[in-house]
Amino acid sequence: MWLLQLTWALAALGITGGSGSVPTAPPPDTASIFADLSAAELRAVRTFLLSRPELGLSPSHGGSLAKNTLFLVELLPPKKRQALRYLDQGGPRPQRQARAVIFFGGQAEPNVTEVAVGPLPQPSFYRPLRFKGGRSIPFTARPMTQLEYELLHRVLAEALVPLRRLLRDTTGFWYHNGTCSGRDRQRCLTFSDVAPRGLASGERRTWLVLQRFVEGFFLHPVGLEVLVDHRDPDPRRWAVQRLWYNGQYFSSPQELAERYERGTLTVAHLPQPPARQLFSSYEPRGHFATGTPTDVHGAKVCEPQGRRYRLRGNLLEYGGWSLAFRLRSSAGLQLFDLRFNGERVAYEVSVQEAVAFYGGNTPAAMQTKYMDAGWGMGSVSYELARGIDCPDTATYVDAHHLYDADGPVRFSRAICVFELPTGVPLRRHFDSDFQGGFNFYAGLEGQALVLRTTSTVYNYDYIWDFLLYPNGVMEAKVHATGYIHATFYTPQGRRYGSRVHSHVLGNLHTHLVHYKVDLDIAGTGNSFETMDVSFENISNPWSPGARVVQPWSRSQLPQSLAARPFCVRRWADLTPVPRRYHLAVTRHHDNEPSSSSIYTQNEPWQPLVSFESFLRDNETIENQDLVAWVTVGFLHVPHAEDIPNTATPGNAVGFFLRPFNFFDEDPSVASLSPVIVRPLDPPTFSRLQIQRWTPASPGPCVAPGPFTYNGTYREE
Repeated sequence: MWLLQLTWALAALGITGGSGSVPTAPPPDTASIFADLSAAELRAVRTFLLSRPELGLSPSHGGSLAKNTLFLVELLPPKKRQALRYLDQGGPRPQRQARAVIFFGGQAEPNVTEVAVGPLPQPSFYRPLRFKGGRSIPFTARPMTQLEYELLHRVLAEALVPLRRLLRDTTGFWYHNGTCSGRDRQRCLTFSDVAPRGLASGERRTWLVLQRFVEGFFLHPVGLEVLVDHRDPDPRRWAVQRLWYNGQYFSSPQELAERYERGTLTVAHLPQPPARQLFSSYEPRGHFATGTPTDVHGAKVCEPQGRRYRLRGNLLEYGGWSLAFRLRSSAGLQLFDLRFNGERVAYEVSVQEAVAFYGGNTPAAMQTKYMDAGWGMGSVSYELARGIDCPDTATYVDAHHLYDADGPVRFSRAICVFELPTGVPLRRHFDSDFQGGFNFYAGLEGQALVLRTTSTVYNYDYIWDFLLYPNGVMEAKVHATGYIHATFYTPQGRRYGSRVHSHVLGNLHTHLVHYKVDLDIAGTGNSFETMDVSFENISNPWSPGARVVQPWSRSQLPQSLAARPFCVRRWADLTPVPRRYHLAVTRHHDNEPSSSSIYTQNEPWQPLVSFESFLRDNETIENQDLVAWVTVGFLHVPHAEDIPNTATPGNAVGFFLRPFNFFDEDPSVASLSPVIVRPLDPPTFSRLQIQRWTPASPGPCVAPGPFTYNGTYREE
């Protein structure tokens, strides 16, 4: 059995394995069937689709929304059955194909269509892809593009002309009709948009939060929010429908401007931001009371005898572990064919969705229900900084995305791999003789291999980690950092968060992250078992009349769908928030590859992918090919210490995959890194036998001398 353990759950949840062969670890070539598309393959797909006259594709940038454009190209993974036939049985190599998303805006009934394109690297066909249920994709469900933002900017700049005096008088900034760069940037306003975009299916109405365009502008709302209807492909038909300023609603910019001119408007005058040490910047300010140095480098990770992992293409190997990985433009990291000592543990472990539900008094805050796959969560994998985002010793991997672009875009150092000292032994024991000495000491230092990327979804930065431990444990973890989603402070807003600066409210919100865990333990025929701990009060068998209270374990094998709800009462009645679960276990189906989609953000009322439909099947889950869907999350009530950014300590969640009676013993006994110390002359302890299977000293980057130990504890 392999144990699936949530970091905050009490119940033990496991997957039991059936009979099956034990295939050997795959060579690098087999891992490549899961590799992301290369820049050449991305270009080939785009060139092929643009050459098809019936599609009528135009460049993405510039022009109108009323045109047909190629929005996204990424790998279309092979069907699981085909992949396993190739990996385990020597079957034919699956044909390499791409998934392409096309916006058909240049027709009477605009829509979005997905197609499979192949075979790569020289495509010659395309065919439509269908969602479960066969529904078409509404044009209003499409993600935002750079072109649509540019058009929104122009419409907003024109609409806010009547408010130029109000904004200049109260903020010292105004909204420019054009580029905002150079000296003008010092007095520019910008905006952030929230979603869902409307209140019902088919709408595309977005609340925009006006902010000063300074460093960390997310923390500089000016008190004005604007609702724009931009449903029509023709921006000439877009319109401002409502405005909110400093706690009051207005039907038009003219109404707000007239109220200001008449002197009947309650205004908020904002102080001018300083030129240096702005509160939203990273510039150092203040001091630590102890005076200990911070102007020198802190502790670093080093590899004294070189790397202990192997990275070949998208195949990663470490100790007993091997896996293939990719970075989807749509949703982020995806692991395939995860094995330990050559035996498959999971066919797929992947990030599915990250959502954040907000509350607030302003219209933008109360409307905000972010679903980050709809913002290209995997495509915003910007460069990782050596020595900060990843240790100096890390290996870096570039990524190529074709997402809202007219060609592949290279993201340097988008992924990093490194071995991390955990700072705590993997295991250790001091065997005392209870007379001031010891019988032996043994310990194995703790290390893990980390596969990491980040997603900067506008204000928030998510740090995505998969950690591999030598004892057969895998950890999936995400840290939340970056800027909080903040709105303008009013006294009525206090119940929805904290006042983090003079005119800034940090809005409370809940983060939820969804993972897919397709476990294949000793084959695909698995069952789901829960283990709960209860207490019993029984008669003491060896002392009549006495009682014993003790724990006992109870195991169950649900035969049909298993789901454990996540705050169902809190979220069940909220529209458009879907119900979420700590854990749901379903049977694998090729038409259920993911629990969300890039369209859910802008069409949450009738989502193209409804996770609830996965659960309605109520199929048997005994001795079947099973998928565990895991939700982890936390409540974030922002506070002053979230300025300038939310810090990672205390803002991380995840889950573990742990072997449970799968091995005969801890598999990390195969490691040659333990140290064993035995006294040779007790009780004097002047001579010790130190056993180790690595060099006596790790090298000058850690400590120049060899390992030493004493182990005695005596009165002085």
